[in-house]
Amino acid sequence: MNLDVRYQGSRNMVVNCVAYTVDGRRLPDITIEQISDVLQMNDTFVWVGLHEPDEALLTKLQEEFCLHDLAIEDAHHAHQRPKIEVYGDSLFIAMHTAQFVAGKIEFGETHIFLGPRYLVTVRHGASLSYAPARGRCEKEPDLLSHGPSYGLYAVMDFIVDNFMPIVREFESELAELETDIFDGSYKRETIERLYDLKKQLVTLRLAVSPIQDITNQLVRFHPMLIRDDVRPYFRDVFDHSMRVKEASDTMSEMLTAAMSVNLAMVTVHQGEVVKRLAGWAGLLGIPTLMASWYGMNFKHMPELPGELSYFVFIGVTLAVVGVTYTILRKAKWV
Repeated sequence: MNLDVRYQGSRNMVVNCVAYTVDGRRLPDITIEQISDVLQMNDTFVWVGLHEPDEALLTKLQEEFCLHDLAIEDAHHAHQRPKIEVYGDSLFIAMHTAQFVAGKIEFGETHIFLGPRYLVTVRHGASLSYAPARGRCEKEPDLLSHGPSYGLYAVMDFIVDNFMPIVREFESELAELETDIFDGSYKRETIERLYDLKKQLVTLRLAVSPIQDITNQLVRFHPMLIRDDVRPYFRDVFDHSMRVKEASDTMSEMLTAAMSVNLAMVTVHQGEVVKRLAGWAGLLGIPTLMASWYGMNFKHMPELPGELSYFVFIGVTLAVVGVTYTILRKAKWV
């Protein structure tokens, strides 16, 4: 089947395809087929946003931008580790994204192609639209006049900033779980949720940590693609990623401590139960022991012939049990 025919069904995967002038002004929207024509104009650059594109659309995009086969393969299959790779005069950047879906954190990926006159973002899985980042750039044409590298900063900054609400949500949920931990009763759901939070936090840290390496490269290298005026903005992204990483590290330590405290509280609670059982067992053991003595079939046992022996025995037994109960009560064993 012809590529253009297969591509026709992929148009709904194109979120935006916009051209800008060198002074940051937005031109009318263009189609994917018009990209190569627009790039022939020296005073423009193109910003394309895709959401889970199929092979036909990526192949068409490769044809328009002359993208490398390996980068296109990575963008199609997804499930890439966060990284930055150089292909000739272009960069391929893979980043992980995260957002809350139905009360649970979900992770996705964004693949970015950066060239001298184009920026392409490809979203997979859980990821918010980059329309707010693009809109912010369009409101500041002086900054957008720095070219595609400023658009790249806006997208990366948007991704990193969206990690902070997730960390705050973790902190809020941990506060609720701490209440459950110290309420004096053991709940299996509490430790299961603590473990689930710990697992999600590890995934979040794996998503955030590589961003520092990526931004370091963008600050120091690739002069043909990253303008000197834009490099300070990538340092800002680095600072934000460090803040998220430090917050996630702190949360990880707090979760580990919460799991240890929960285990300790369970152990203490079990100890209290065993202690009280031992106290009541001791109280029950006193009349059992005394009754076993006088239940033996000996003829010459003291007090057996007496008329009041039974009542004396009951009274002594109750007195011993009462004294023992008072001692155990003060020791908090019963």
